[in-house]
Amino acid sequence: MTAGDIPAHALWVERLALTNFRSYATASVTTDAGPQVIVGSNGSGKTNLLEALSLLSPGQGLRRVPFVDLARASGDGGFAVAARSHTLAGPADLGTGLQARAGFTPTPNPSPQGGGEFLRSSERSERTGRIVRIDGSAQTGSGVLADYLEIVWVTPAMDGLFTGPASERRRFLDRLILCFDHGYRTIAGRFERAMTSRNRLLADGVRDNAQLSGFEQVMAETGVAVAAARLEAVAAMRTIVDKRRARDPNSAFPWSAFRLEGTIEDDLGRLSAVEAEDAYAQTLRETRERDRGAGRTLDGPHRSDLIVEHGPKALEARHSSTGEQKALLLGLVLAHAELLTERQEGAAPILLLDEITAHLDVHRRAALFEEILRLGAQAWMTGTDAEAFSALAGKARFWGVSEGKIEPLS
Repeated sequence: MTAGDIPAHALWVERLALTNFRSYATASVTTDAGPQVIVGSNGSGKTNLLEALSLLSPGQGLRRVPFVDLARASGDGGFAVAARSHTLAGPADLGTGLQARAGFTPTPNPSPQGGGEFLRSSERSERTGRIVRIDGSAQTGSGVLADYLEIVWVTPAMDGLFTGPASERRRFLDRLILCFDHGYRTIAGRFERAMTSRNRLLADGVRDNAQLSGFEQVMAETGVAVAAARLEAVAAMRTIVDKRRARDPNSAFPWSAFRLEGTIEDDLGRLSAVEAEDAYAQTLRETRERDRGAGRTLDGPHRSDLIVEHGPKALEARHSSTGEQKALLLGLVLAHAELLTERQEGAAPILLLDEITAHLDVHRRAALFEEILRLGAQAWMTGTDAEAFSALAGKARFWGVSEGKIEPLS
């Protein structure tokens, strides 16, 4: 993709620079807005590169590990990720990282084009936790990154999405919602904190109605808001899935039918939001002793589940074959990406697709690459065999990763 082919509103990372991140002492990549293929043996650092990119969005990244675990083992205890990016707000230098341990001198970003000196030494000695900078200015948290880039990812760990615990499907859905409702994290966080406080009071034997009712009222208000946001997201996904189905009824990625299972979600189908709040608050009051015995709250949006079906077969996804489940997952992710592209006036999200060709036959690989090119997304894809990406020859840039180094492949 040449400079003349890149839409003015495209979301893409032009240059990525890493310092003391995972297996990389220092590394940098300068590329274009098209697909990027990262090839290397297992353990070479391919996923580490995608993980660094995922930190250009809010949250803990695609592997959801503590930030201290992202620092290079033989480094100074800190790390830096800096990127020259083309964002929803225009070109911007985005950076994030973790302060070095006491006694170490921070390493500046090796490239002035990658965002300048990412963290000044005074900031690294005074701050704790993840640090975010935009165009050189320190930010109060990672949430601001949602105003710049939208990033969607698929990892091998997600291959068990349909057969694993309901918490994984809730996390998948919540991540989807965060991409177009940036306030959702705040609402969900308020619910979690109120529920934790209620659980603690119950565990401590507190029976004071005023204290318990206060937290239960917050849980009712935010719990219903969480359920409503999930229902809205599911409805939006249904609409985009229907569009994709009409456009390509024989897609390699079969259409999905999905629904939310949960008491509050059911209540919102027949009650107003206020009535659903009252009903949930009453449930919490009536189940205090049961929840005290269980050691946790047993009713609420934290117990809901996303049920997905293989549409053409009318079969729950958990009963489908491994290959079918991978195709269903990719169908959902592509639908999500298309939904975001519509809502962002044609700006497709950045896609991070780790070991993406596993469980895909030649036909589905080619179909996936066509979908990516049609979306116009900058997709970063990893694999152990460059031949699996041969259909992208001349349409993507190929990179080789080995021993903490990344270099272009011919």
